[in-house]
Amino acid sequence: MSGTTSVDGDNAFTASVISVSPIALPAPDRGQDVQVRVTAPTTGHNLPVVVFSHGMTLTMDDYAPLVGFWAARGFVVIQPTHLDSLGLAPDDPRTPLIWRIRTDDLTHVLDQLDMLEAAVPGLAGRIDHDRIAVAGHSWGAQTASTLAGARVVGADGTPGESLADPRVSAAVLLCLPGTGGADLSPLATQYFPFMNPDFAELKTPSLMVAGDADQSPLTVRGPDWFTDGYRLSPGATDLLTLFGAEHGLGGIQGANDTRTTDESPERVALVHHATLAYLRTALGPDNDAWPTARRTLAAAADPLGSIDSK
Repeated sequence: MSGTTSVDGDNAFTASVISVSPIALPAPDRGQDVQVRVTAPTTGHNLPVVVFSHGMTLTMDDYAPLVGFWAARGFVVIQPTHLDSLGLAPDDPRTPLIWRIRTDDLTHVLDQLDMLEAAVPGLAGRIDHDRIAVAGHSWGAQTASTLAGARVVGADGTPGESLADPRVSAAVLLCLPGTGGADLSPLATQYFPFMNPDFAELKTPSLMVAGDADQSPLTVRGPDWFTDGYRLSPGATDLLTLFGAEHGLGGIQGANDTRTTDESPERVALVHHATLAYLRTALGPDNDAWPTARRTLAAAADPLGSIDSK
């Protein structure tokens, strides 16, 4: 894709969007309710769902441009705020389990989908509960990947229990952290030992998105670390690599996050259109959207990225 070419052909309908927050989901074992934002088109029926997990210390209010883009084109997007956004103290008993609580947040959203649907004016009866994807960025991608089948390797070197959710039929994983162990930096080993995934059982069809200039302080490797999920998981069908992109992929978090170092509206547009095309094919109703996106990007004279497919 060049800066002026849309990989999805702009052939998806667009609608006005409603966004409602905060919606509180009771979660007694968590210590605090799960605060959720729901963004949905104001028209349409049998709407597929995307549950989105934010990056470290961000919230349900981030990624608004991406979420709004998906919603205007027919998806209901649900964003919980995870506990790491609350600044838990190191001695908080929940801190060592924060990665697992993040996964539980996404599962809780799916468990309470009827409640969330009823909480948004005009949305009741319009969601298709059989078409659900998970998505996330950075730590959120790792969180989402656990519902797609990835496991966390424990201190004994063996993968932990599967948290895969059969209700999830597709995943979009943006800047998914790679393998742990010797690949982790001392910083990550000390503070994020749970960033030690096993991708062998990640069997849910998934799109991975990575930047080829994303040098993370969490690994001793280079940007290729963020492609491990594509190489090692049987479910990863496609990898979109953005040329020159760092961890923000051009600024997908939106204006609220000031940490983006590679601001690029063109890269953000590519992420918007490519992920939409993947979701439209993975969840329906357009079997041609993703194949068309791949062909369009491959044919671009000055592409912003490339797509590899298995």
